[in-house]
Amino acid sequence: MFFDTPLLSLVIWLPILGGIAVLLNGDNGFTRPLSLIVSVVTLFLSAGLYTGFDMTTHDMQFVEHIPWIATFGIHYSLGIDGFSMPLIILTAFSTVIVVVAGWEVIQDRASQYMAAFLIMSGLMTAVFAALDAILFYVFFEAMLIPLFLVIGIWGGQNRVYATIKFFLYTFFGSVFLLIALLYLRHVSGSFAILDFHAVALTLTEQTWLFFAFLIAFAVKVPMWPVHTWLPDAHVEAPTGGSVILAAITLKIGGYGLLRFALPITPDAAMTFDWFVIALSLTAIVYIGFVALVQSDLKKLIAYSSIAHMGFVTLGLFVIFGIFANSATGSGAVLAVEGAMVQMVSHGFIAAAMFLCVGVLYDRMHTREISAYGGVINTMPVFAGFSVFFAMANAGLPGTSGFVGEFMVILAAFQANFWYAFLAATTLILGAAYSLWMVKRVIFGEVSNDNVAELQDVNRREFWMLAVLAIIVLAIGLWPAPLIDVMHASVEHLLTQVLQSKL
Repeated sequence: MFFDTPLLSLVIWLPILGGIAVLLNGDNGFTRPLSLIVSVVTLFLSAGLYTGFDMTTHDMQFVEHIPWIATFGIHYSLGIDGFSMPLIILTAFSTVIVVVAGWEVIQDRASQYMAAFLIMSGLMTAVFAALDAILFYVFFEAMLIPLFLVIGIWGGQNRVYATIKFFLYTFFGSVFLLIALLYLRHVSGSFAILDFHAVALTLTEQTWLFFAFLIAFAVKVPMWPVHTWLPDAHVEAPTGGSVILAAITLKIGGYGLLRFALPITPDAAMTFDWFVIALSLTAIVYIGFVALVQSDLKKLIAYSSIAHMGFVTLGLFVIFGIFANSATGSGAVLAVEGAMVQMVSHGFIAAAMFLCVGVLYDRMHTREISAYGGVINTMPVFAGFSVFFAMANAGLPGTSGFVGEFMVILAAFQANFWYAFLAATTLILGAAYSLWMVKRVIFGEVSNDNVAELQDVNRREFWMLAVLAIIVLAIGLWPAPLIDVMHASVEHLLTQVLQSKL
């Protein structure tokens, strides 16, 4: 039977080995088809995780457990639950999109480019599937290498600065993560992440561990004020690099808080929830204003991503206020599920917006908003997609961008009115910078000869954007298939938090 196979290992190692094969194959006519075949097959296999997933249990599924470094008790241990499975499918899907997006655009060292993204796909999937702390850490660090190379080799004029800044920020956070994992091994006697969840820790221990986790994963989200690497990385990265950064890399930060900070250090998380909520609201409000004044398309979307990811951290930490104000704490389920929906939704919307910028950049080789104007006159189909994704980014009802934010805002009301009020300003700010961008780039009269000569999207670009538009619309109109997957895991997480509080 299909599901008797080690499906998680296949989804992890197929793109890695496929990427190595693409690299060894070199630049020839088979490079792109081979990359596409590997990414599509990986997506097909990852879909098997959904069809074979039992939504009634919080237990880890598709579990694989093999001794790796037995002397130190380190195992090749994999498994997924309702938190990790949607992100694995998002990773596989994003890889297909990146391969298609670079099909004609990347002419220089195409085999290395495609191989980097395939290998990165496998490594990121392993981060979401790892149940051993050292295995998690190895893949957590290894995934940075191909992304570092993608930005450093195929990036823009200031790519060296961006890659060094990206490396220093992420390495700084990773050091704290490693120290926390080694300490947990010391007190639990195991490297199993699920064993970490069960270990008894004093509030002092939890506090130190909580801030170690927060630093490590806040850099990935990224949270204000450790966000400054992201706009630089996005601006200098090629389109594919920006897509993976927005769609997957940022989600590893939110996933890490779900997998480590909340279940392992719940008392410390409750004690310092005000601190994380303050940082989250700062990202939502302040960074929204920063996005409003950007003149570079990629920087605008990058700052927008920081603001939208603020909803993820707000949803994860507002649960303690809900518990304090509600006898049942039912809104806490809404908050965490909203944070997860926001992660998945942002992955699709941000990827689509960066792809739209890539379509324009491939034609005019500039990201400056002032260089455009009246694009709808020469690229009407592209303009339709751009307006749709901009509206989804602003949280238009009926799109996926509305669902997660609405769930978090609704839950935040049960914790504190002002949390919800400040979070809701994103509906104004998001509309402001999105519509302001659309007005200057898409609408109006043709601003210059370069815009007048633009050609509308080709077949490859049309289907790439159309598929993303369908998904954004589908989640917005019918989010139940996504929410149902994570419901049991969310309830179990909240049970862990409550039990520790008692």
